[in-house]
Amino acid sequence: AIFYVIWTYAEQSGTTTFLLSDIVDNVRLSAEEQVWLFAAFALAFGIKVPIFPFHTWLPDAHVEAPTGGSVVLAGVLLKMGLYGFIRFAYPLFPEGAVVFAPYLAILGAIGIVYGALVAWAQHDMKKLVAYSSVSHLGYCVLGFVALNTLATTGSIYQMLNHGVSTGALFLLVGVLYDRKHTREISAYGGLAGKIPVFAFLFLVFTLSSIALPLTNGFIGEFMILAGAYQAYPTLTIISVSGVILGAVYMLTLYMKTMYGDFSEERNGDLTDVNNRELATLIPLFVLVFVMGVYPKPFLSLIEPTVDQYVRDQRARTVEVPSGDKLGHGLEIASGTLLPDQAQYEKAAMELPPLQPVSTQSRFAKLQAAMRTVSVEADSGSDIPGVK
Repeated sequence: AIFYVIWTYAEQSGTTTFLLSDIVDNVRLSAEEQVWLFAAFALAFGIKVPIFPFHTWLPDAHVEAPTGGSVVLAGVLLKMGLYGFIRFAYPLFPEGAVVFAPYLAILGAIGIVYGALVAWAQHDMKKLVAYSSVSHLGYCVLGFVALNTLATTGSIYQMLNHGVSTGALFLLVGVLYDRKHTREISAYGGLAGKIPVFAFLFLVFTLSSIALPLTNGFIGEFMILAGAYQAYPTLTIISVSGVILGAVYMLTLYMKTMYGDFSEERNGDLTDVNNRELATLIPLFVLVFVMGVYPKPFLSLIEPTVDQYVRDQRARTVEVPSGDKLGHGLEIASGTLLPDQAQYEKAAMELPPLQPVSTQSRFAKLQAAMRTVSVEADSGSDIPGVK
């Protein structure tokens, strides 16, 4: 797909470049081309996120990976899929993004609920945390496809939060595995009395994972749900169930391992976290509350860029009401053709306000952008959407 875009740019401009900004600003792709190319990018990045139903590799990868590998995978590598959507797929193919956004939102909502339900059924602690990642990243997908500043900011912030909380949970599972060489939930019980510092840290990161207020997880999920409701209210309401299910499976894990009957025979030799392990976990512990209680320093870095990104994306497309012949948004800048005068008028009415200019001058610009629409107007014309 990317070679096709570069080839198209070279054919249209006579030069070859790999500079993304030049390609985004200058390449001209038809609506059909954008749909197919966005589909190719979405498949690649969807597997990387992973978006349901391309998630099946993730639990197996976590189970086979060492603790450090799981932390890097959850904290950094999974975010590359969402970064790819935001950095490449959406700017390059805005019309394709408009077509696929509702379907991505549906898959995100399914992933939230499905990941939570499957996590609830797990007996392996590492697999449970892995499926919780599928659920949490579903929120991030739902947030960025809503394409408003609140939801997209929440999506990016939640990526950071997920890296902190889930990375810490994998570290804690690794601490137990290092001592007992098993991740089976049934092998533990009543550990709070035996290893109290571990139990306290496990509780904090569990509450962070279920997005308890005052922890980092709450801020991101709240922003995503509040912003996504503006674009996909039904899917957002369905996704709220993931918050409840998240509390169920994470608190169930905590209760089964930290409380219940303690077996001296099986776990009598367990030792609490040592100084080296504390040095790894304490910075994450601090971030849970800093990012949850005082998120402003982080959000002030994210929001301006996201706001400009959303404005740029919306400027590239004019959304036509449902029932239009093309069935998706129309990108004025790329010279996409509107099928008839009625739809032209609908699109023109939705254009953002421009600085006052003469009717004829403004209309000439619209005619140049939408080349198949031929409208003659003089300074006294009364045409919808044009003042």
